Amino acid sequence: MSVEIKVPSVGESISEVQIGAWHAAEGKWVAQDSEIVELETDKATFDVPAPLDGIIIEILKKTGEMAAVGEVIGYLEEAERPAGAEDPAPEKGPAKAESASAPAASQGAPAGSGDRVMPAAARVMAEKGLSPADVKGTGPGGRILKEDALSFQTPSGSDNGAFREEEIVPMSPIRKKIAERLVEAQSNAALLTTFNEVDMSAVMDLRAKYKDMFLKKYDVKLGFMSFFIKAVVDGLNLYPQINAEIRGTDLVFRNYYDIGIAVGGGKGLVVPILRNAERLSFADIELKINDFGQRAKANKISLEELQGGTFTITNGGVYGSLLSTPIVNPPQSGVLGMHGIQERPVAINGQVVIRPMMYIALTYDHRVVDGREAVVFLKRVKEVLEEPSRMLMEV
Repeated sequence: MSVEIKVPSVGESISEVQIGAWHAAEGKWVAQDSEIVELETDKATFDVPAPLDGIIIEILKKTGEMAAVGEVIGYLEEAERPAGAEDPAPEKGPAKAESASAPAASQGAPAGSGDRVMPAAARVMAEKGLSPADVKGTGPGGRILKEDALSFQTPSGSDNGAFREEEIVPMSPIRKKIAERLVEAQSNAALLTTFNEVDMSAVMDLRAKYKDMFLKKYDVKLGFMSFFIKAVVDGLNLYPQINAEIRGTDLVFRNYYDIGIAVGGGKGLVVPILRNAERLSFADIELKINDFGQRAKANKISLEELQGGTFTITNGGVYGSLLSTPIVNPPQSGVLGMHGIQERPVAINGQVVIRPMMYIALTYDHRVVDGREAVVFLKRVKEVLEEPSRMLMEV
């Protein structure tokens, strides 16, 4: 009995998806509930599980193609597990495309030589016009790996220009949406950025003092982000315009703070939301951020976790950024950019001292937020970070 593999419903506003990687090729046996194909939307990536044990008999939609919700993208034939069969491991590329290219790479090669060419290597070799006899394999049993094919050098005197290549890759739905929203923000909002710098000594001292106890009690590291979220919530409470948005001809103010945290995912930057951040403890924040980070890398952030948000924090410092101008995530009115911590000379009480300093940047929509409000908000964030006890004393 054959079963249809369909695109499931993934959200009210989503009508189509892009096909990602197939984790198993045609003719391969898969176990029930194992992930067989990756689907991408403009907000998240998720996997479709096998509805039953069986063999994939036909793949209708290849990697990169679009499919509507409810559309059939393949067929699975019910079958018991073959003797000695293992559950297929996820592949990094489209299994069908790689397996189909293997014969092309081994044409004209000695009998049996194609058996030692791994599928990914076969695709690269086919593109370069190589045969198994040309490439030395470094894998088990002399198998030719993808990196062997990629690192193959033409003999001295050969025309190296023949191996200049370009690769055209369709933009993923997430990357398309990121591009659309960034252009939208630049086109439709009056964006302005103001800067300040923070002496991180107090935060670093607190972190060093309590990090071991924190880790032991909550099984998560105490990071800098929880301090910034606490400081931002404190500032938004004092200057609510930065937590507001334009809706039609109205300004919408909130008494809650849903903070978006920009994290790098497998398909690009995603911004999951910390709901009601004003109610979260340091441990709650760090646990949620750690969870977001792990699931973002595995493309497991759900659509609901990416929707909404009243303000965003992005940390370019983890990648080495010293200073930048972040872009507002519409329809929000503000985004805070964190940056790298560097020891710099600063003047304190008439003396030049070395302190760990961080530049911070607030980009805001000038239609909603006046310059004075933006400047004093950022100054408040600086004050709270440099003297965290102010949050407890509410001064």
